Amino acid sequence: MPGVIDADLIRLEGITHAYATGASTQAVLHDVSFSIPAGLSCAIVGASGSGKSTLLNLIGLLDEPTSGRVLLAGEDMSRASAEVRAIARNRIIGFVFQSFNLLPRLDALDNVALPLLHRGVPRQQARQAAQAQLERVGLTNRRHHRPADMSGGQRQRVAIARALVGDPALLLADEPTGNLDSQTAQDIINLLLSLNRECGTTLVLVTHDSGLAGRMARCLQVVDGRIRFPGYCNQ
Repeated sequence: MPGVIDADLIRLEGITHAYATGASTQAVLHDVSFSIPAGLSCAIVGASGSGKSTLLNLIGLLDEPTSGRVLLAGEDMSRASAEVRAIARNRIIGFVFQSFNLLPRLDALDNVALPLLHRGVPRQQARQAAQAQLERVGLTNRRHHRPADMSGGQRQRVAIARALVGDPALLLADEPTGNLDSQTAQDIINLLLSLNRECGTTLVLVTHDSGLAGRMARCLQVVDGRIRFPGYCNQ
């Protein structure tokens, strides 16, 4: 699937989402519809509390919409079983989070290998694939270091390697530079964009930084749970 740019990888149709708050509900997203072609880089921007992270959770199949449809690679995942959604997350989607989400007791190599082990890939094969991804992000010499022994930028590179080890069609990044200094943040964005260009991996990035958003091919702005379309950033 990576490399295909003539079909929609993501399609949301009439999405609403609400959380229960005691006896009432609080709507977060309102009638959201858009699509993202395979191979595109796209930023989702908005103020804190606007609904952008909720939107990313729906795209990443971490949550279900209250109404509407979420289609991933043409498949309606809106009411899919927990097992089907978990399989899709493991095989189609790679996640990169602001807080890295690395397991502290594992070294970089085993953190990166973990998604493949969850698939049932033999340990030696999974570690070989993890080694290749660590080399890809420039961390071969840190493969046996634990997260506590690495800088924030190195931890994020490990997180990116882990997200890529399963060869996902879609890479979702939620404020991936939020805990990094400005130079390291630029290095991480450069890495993500190079993966998008060279491998055709669809990249969806949530950020509050308009400068980072402007480096993506497309921008979606979330305002009070609704989508605005600033358009294609680089046109």
